[in-house]
Amino acid sequence: MSILQVPHARPRVILFDWHATLVDTLDAMYHAVDDVLPHLEELGLLDRLLKPSQSKTVEDAKLVGYVRRYRRLHPKIKAARKISRTDIFELLFGPDEDAKRLAHQAFDRCYRNHYGDVHPMEPAMRENLETLSSMGITLGVISNRSREFMSHEIAVVDGTGWADLFETMVCGDDVPNRKPAPDLILKALDKLGAPPSPACWYVGDSTTDVVAAKEARVTSIFYNGAHWDAAWIDKIFPGTIRHPHRPDAVVDNLPALLILVRRFLGAATT
Repeated sequence: MSILQVPHARPRVILFDWHATLVDTLDAMYHAVDDVLPHLEELGLLDRLLKPSQSKTVEDAKLVGYVRRYRRLHPKIKAARKISRTDIFELLFGPDEDAKRLAHQAFDRCYRNHYGDVHPMEPAMRENLETLSSMGITLGVISNRSREFMSHEIAVVDGTGWADLFETMVCGDDVPNRKPAPDLILKALDKLGAPPSPACWYVGDSTTDVVAAKEARVTSIFYNGAHWDAAWIDKIFPGTIRHPHRPDAVVDNLPALLILVRRFLGAATT
């Protein structure tokens, strides 16, 4: 486990991102993105792609340039299986909220043709979530995914479903703005009757998850399931004026999260 800095408060609530944090639905996700990108022009989105000077990194600018030219993701992006559709749309459209809204709507129409299979990101995922719950921590799940898809996926994962593990579930179509806006986190906390504070930890795998957590004023735990090295994590979270948000901690898996939680709970009892 690598930690950028220690969180400021022991967790009373832990909210989890869904895709690429708790479960693997990458195949369906990439198929749906593949279906959207050839239609950027007719969706009115081609001219709204970021210019190279607007991209955070050189790599981001290259991704946008490739999509602009070929209307698809580079094969290496899909082969690496390390980036989600939310981050893809962030890289393509940046702060253009209306463009991202249209892209997410198009994605939902396409995802309907591909979703179904869903697998835990790690072995013993249910058991580790149950351990967190047994510590007296309230668990919730949030996702940019529409409720139509989330309701199915959470019911079938592991062959038994995980709906019983979470006190609340908030989906992308439940709020006005999807991540990186803080709306999903704030709505989940409101449903739980918990105020936004560092005592809420939000665990997610993407830069948009970190931004959403920071905008909501909760603790950000970056789930490094893609196994980025430290140099790349520093690059995608540069801590600049333009991109100030950095996670409070980085964990590579749920057992590492349990170690971090136990450290806080132990400190609280000594």
